[in-house]
Amino acid sequence: QVQLEESGGGLVQAGGSLRLSCAASGTIFSINRMGWYRQAPGKQRELVARIDSGGRSVYANSVEGRFTISRPGIRNTVSLQMNSLKPEDTAVYYCSADGVMSTASIRSGTLYWGKGTLVTVSS
Repeated sequence: QVQLEESGGGLVQAGGSLRLSCAASGTIFSINRMGWYRQAPGKQRELVARIDSGGRSVYANSVEGRFTISRPGIRNTVSLQMNSLKPEDTAVYYCSADGVMSTASIRSGTLYWGKGTLVTVSS
């Protein structure tokens, strides 16, 4: 089993910054892609940013230039640096992982999710 645990959420004023982190644990050989999604009340979950094992990243238009996703030099982790936060960024942020290899030759078809961490941006 694969578990994802997010940290770093909280309350911040508009214009402030937060850094979210996520660590994957379990039977993991490697992870191809990790990312962050968010879901605001009454809205669908949306992709915020995603990064693959080669360092290639994609961002939602609404966050590009303000958020930076990275995979630090710690295996099976992903971070999201959020700057210039806006009230509309308020949401539950979920860590994701896909392309998980449990061994060097076995890939899981499961998209894994963390429980989420709440980010609240006040005006």
